[in-house]
Amino acid sequence: MFKKIALFSSKPQKIAKVFSRLGWIGFWLQLVLAALPILLMIYVLFFCESAAYQRGTMGISEYLGLVGLAILFFTIFWSYRYTRLAKRIADPDRRPPKSSVEGTLWIGLWASCLGILFSMLLMVFETGRLLFIFLRAPQGGVPVMRTETTNPSNWVSAIDMVGLLADLSVLAAELVVLAFTLWLLFRMTQATEYDQSVD
Repeated sequence: MFKKIALFSSKPQKIAKVFSRLGWIGFWLQLVLAALPILLMIYVLFFCESAAYQRGTMGISEYLGLVGLAILFFTIFWSYRYTRLAKRIADPDRRPPKSSVEGTLWIGLWASCLGILFSMLLMVFETGRLLFIFLRAPQGGVPVMRTETTNPSNWVSAIDMVGLLADLSVLAAELVVLAFTLWLLFRMTQATEYDQSVD
């Protein structure tokens, strides 16, 4: 009685266009979101006087941040890979099997999920550290940023805010990649005409 309406065309050329479009959007968006905190950190480290009061050692937050940043650079590369994959999908002679394309998408999906996990852990650790520093400070509304002069790990500086901004940027980038990858995976699983050599 009711006619089943397809949500999209499953022709390989249409799928290739979606791969190319979302791949480039994801690539540039992640690049911008990765560059913003890096540029801000350069400004804070080299042009702000408050950067002289920094913590001396790397803690768990810094290590999680480095892992999260490495995952972000991997997903930037993976988004670029989607654009290269789009060219192969559009060409009937070089078209990879559907299972290979879906495997590539699953790698991107798991990488973005791992990036989200590291970003969330990092934000929890860093926000908790800042909370405990402020709870130890005098509670009378005194605008003191150093709660203790002997231990630099108990200082709060602009670099801490840059770190949180970096965490938010990485999390936003990974969420965008996750959404794009889920959409591409959905398109591929629904593609009934993909394996045909000609349209």
